[in-house]
Amino acid sequence: MTDANDTAPPPGRRDARRNRERLVEAARRTFAEQGLDAPFDVVARRAGVGNATLYRHFPTRAALVDAVFGDLLAATSAAGERARSAPDPWEGLVGYLEHVFAGLAADRGSNDLMTAHLPDSRTLEAVHAHNRRTVELLLARGREHGSVRPDLTPEDVLLALAALGRTVPALAGAAGPGAWRRPLALLLDGFRASPGHGALPSPALRPEQFDAVLHRLGPHRAAPTRPGGPAGT
Repeated sequence: MTDANDTAPPPGRRDARRNRERLVEAARRTFAEQGLDAPFDVVARRAGVGNATLYRHFPTRAALVDAVFGDLLAATSAAGERARSAPDPWEGLVGYLEHVFAGLAADRGSNDLMTAHLPDSRTLEAVHAHNRRTVELLLARGREHGSVRPDLTPEDVLLALAALGRTVPALAGAAGPGAWRRPLALLLDGFRASPGHGALPSPALRPEQFDAVLHRLGPHRAAPTRPGGPAGT
């Protein structure tokens, strides 16, 4: 007969696993309250460990973000896949954006994901790229279907979503968690093809211009990987 202790992980490994779980939970609560640029020492203190332990498990902020938000980011990509295959492209676009905004309303950390730029986070950067491609495909199908205005570009949509998305925490705090639905409905109405729509003024943003605008939105730029370190290090 095999003793249960023969298959149990060594005490040191169990302690490491518990520390990692505590760190992820502490980071989830801290990011929800303070955003993705919250100091690492706050996370370590809440988890009841030292900074050295935190950096041993998560040497970069990107690694910690991936651990905390991996499930949410995977769900967003899955929602994008469902939207791409929706029989009606307009319904696919609406359903996808409603899913995205429900995530933005969850807490400040989730909201920061829209404008966060963490090149070391392959998960986050992949979801950003997937989101852009989902919007591109849905707009292309919508134009063919006649449900989307013909002069609407992916950058138009993504910029409008980023701007509205940044208001979601304030809306939730003032009017409840579902308050984003009304302004999103108004925004979507502007995306629809309509005989009353005139041509959009000025040239559309180029992709690189959109990226520059996104990274300048408020304080949510690449956060320091170590407390007090320069942004983006």
